[in-house]
Amino acid sequence: MMTFDLDFERPLADLDKRIQSLQRKASRLKSDDRARLKDYESELDLRLREIYCALTPWQCVQVARHPKRPYTSDYIDLMCDDFFELRGDRRYGNDRAILGGLASLGGQTVMILGNQKGRDTKERMECNFGMSHPEGYRKVLRLLQHAERFHLPVVTLVDIPGASPGLEDEQRGIAQAIAENLMVMSNLRTPIVTVVIGEGGSGGALGLSVADRILMLEYSIYTVASPEAAASIMWRDNAFAPNAAEAMKITAKDLKELRLIEDIIPEPLGGAHQNKTEAAAAVKAAVLANLAELQALPTEDLLERRYQRYRAIGLSAIQNAAIEATR
Repeated sequence: MMTFDLDFERPLADLDKRIQSLQRKASRLKSDDRARLKDYESELDLRLREIYCALTPWQCVQVARHPKRPYTSDYIDLMCDDFFELRGDRRYGNDRAILGGLASLGGQTVMILGNQKGRDTKERMECNFGMSHPEGYRKVLRLLQHAERFHLPVVTLVDIPGASPGLEDEQRGIAQAIAENLMVMSNLRTPIVTVVIGEGGSGGALGLSVADRILMLEYSIYTVASPEAAASIMWRDNAFAPNAAEAMKITAKDLKELRLIEDIIPEPLGGAHQNKTEAAAAVKAAVLANLAELQALPTEDLLERRYQRYRAIGLSAIQNAAIEATR
């Protein structure tokens, strides 16, 4: 059953209620009711496609943050035949905002890790609403080095509003932990594929996404700062968040045009939360296809391509700006 919780989806709620009312009658439906149900379903499908084909960047932000959107644990359950979680950073503790371990994916063993926000209030508190602590990034580092040692490809799933901003996080060295991950991932001698499955926020996202290939789900976002934070800085008022989202180019389509990501993974109609199984199947297929291409490369070629990928990012942005200026 589909859900329509977002502001821009409200016009569909009444139509959906009519459909559900008829569906509850099941075998008691008369021929006229069946025809009406079919018309309602066709109308809902059409209107939903019209809305999602014309989402604004701010509406994409809302979809990316949808509380029912699948998280890392959901993708692991749906994509992997087996999963063995590895916990702790061997220095301080285990950060539940990072979930990672060994998994069987498409018949091969991979190291898979990603952000976990939590579903209910208790789990969200334990996961710090998905905002990773320093020990979370050091756990990521430990698993990356484990993957390199045993020649395992790495898959990271990014869904984080930003790294944890608390005083204790600063005292425990969160900036250093993220920076060390950036350095290690840039030279890791094994393929890395990153998928942005929801929010990819600030340095918190970068600590998991220095990769050979970065993919984004269709309605996910990837940004240097949240639209609210950018609006507070630029306009001194976070009510301008929709304006900031537009200006910052944070959607998958924008980032593909800027050549900051390699590909966009289509989502089910209405977003990944409407059909988690279908979304996971699309992510799995994209990850396996990219891993196959990367694993065919000699290690030195892989590292050189990764280096050139990041060297070219600024140049790509300048070239795109020049093209826009001549239009």
